[in-house]
Amino acid sequence: MRALASCDWVKDHLNVLITGPTGVGKSYLACALAQKACRQGHKAFYQRYQRLPRLLTDLEISRGDGRYSKLMRQLARVDVLVLDDFGLEPLTDRHRRDLLKLCEDRYATRSTILTSQLPVKLWHEAIGDATLADAILDRLVHNAQRLDLKGPSLRKAKAPASQPDTVTR
Repeated sequence: MRALASCDWVKDHLNVLITGPTGVGKSYLACALAQKACRQGHKAFYQRYQRLPRLLTDLEISRGDGRYSKLMRQLARVDVLVLDDFGLEPLTDRHRRDLLKLCEDRYATRSTILTSQLPVKLWHEAIGDATLADAILDRLVHNAQRLDLKGPSLRKAKAPASQPDTVTR
């Protein structure tokens, strides 16, 4: 984490892949790393925090209202792009192609933080199309720092102690 906090990965145009079960702090760490990059003068796209499935839907909508090219240019230009919750929902062919275009536009010129509950070894299958999966993962995984988180859900730890089912008076 100290090495990532230095933000050298942003200067080197590396990606950060954060995986682990639900509730272990993947999104929190992704936002913390993006915020740290911002404090060092890098531009990050997380102010409008969205999960990847929501961003892919927004890209579809932007195609219809004429904003697609502008939105893709904005996404390509930011120094750090946070894509949260990869692999939770199946990707359509259009989603796969948008994700590939986004990865192509950013490859070796910008950094991407991607979070997922799925281990990286299952990402190829989650993408669905073997050819597009190869292309997408080649641009994301091979120049990435990885954080594989383990442990119980932090949300459960923060939950109030369970209350008894009945109240006696």
